[in-house]
Amino acid sequence: MRTDEVNLSCGMEFSPKPNSALLIVGHGSTENPDSSAPYFDHAREIRRRNVFGEVHCCFWKEEPSMREALYMIDANEVYVVPDFISEGYFTRDVIPRELELTGPTTRIHGKTIHYCDPVGIHPSMTSLILRRTVEVAPGVPQKDSTLFIVGHGTGLNKNSTKAIKDQVTLIKTLPDCHFADVLDTYMEEPPFIADWAKLADTPNVVVVPFFIADGLHSYQDIPVMLGFEKEEGLAASQKEIFRRNPYRLQGKTLYYSAAIGTDPMMADVILDQISTFDAKHVAH
Repeated sequence: MRTDEVNLSCGMEFSPKPNSALLIVGHGSTENPDSSAPYFDHAREIRRRNVFGEVHCCFWKEEPSMREALYMIDANEVYVVPDFISEGYFTRDVIPRELELTGPTTRIHGKTIHYCDPVGIHPSMTSLILRRTVEVAPGVPQKDSTLFIVGHGTGLNKNSTKAIKDQVTLIKTLPDCHFADVLDTYMEEPPFIADWAKLADTPNVVVVPFFIADGLHSYQDIPVMLGFEKEEGLAASQKEIFRRNPYRLQGKTLYYSAAIGTDPMMADVILDQISTFDAKHVAH
């Protein structure tokens, strides 16, 4: 499969909202300086398009916090998009609690807040994953390759793995996708990504981290679990040279992708989630 054969399903026509604000909500990290970078990148790109009166970011683990967010915004109408991979603990429990949301639309503090679905469950994520496999392993035959989609995994919410399982199912059913196998794996629950060599029967392995940022998990933790790093090491922005593919490990050739959320098309996914929300919930 060539790069030009991977068609993105995002890119719906977006109606500008010059009197409304967009609030992109991310996880953030106190341990890795790169964790918030993609969120600001997505916000910067949407500002460049001039489709919202205001565009802001807020975080769970960084400043500005969710509880401060609405005080930064002047507009009376706010679209909140969770820049999260899964519809799980953070999107169903933490964000609604911190922003005092009571449903799809909440009127609070003199503002109307629309709460959209997280980016990770958007249909276009399938195309983004496949594009990453082409970028990271160009010319590598899919029939001789196993694709691993890696998530965090957690016992906090059973829905946290659903987005990844859905992607695996979708990719397996695509008529023009010929991976020998497509597997969901996790850092903290089985099947574990650390067992990748046992799980893959093919000579080639392609690993795509289903995370927003090249932060603590995708850039520092998972490489140790895969075995091409011996210890966590520095963050990506603190290293002079970014990693190079492929890696020869345990008799296989491994290709490791950047986190899916660093793709520039994520700005379109955010806008598409807003269009989807409007079509479902906002009367015209």
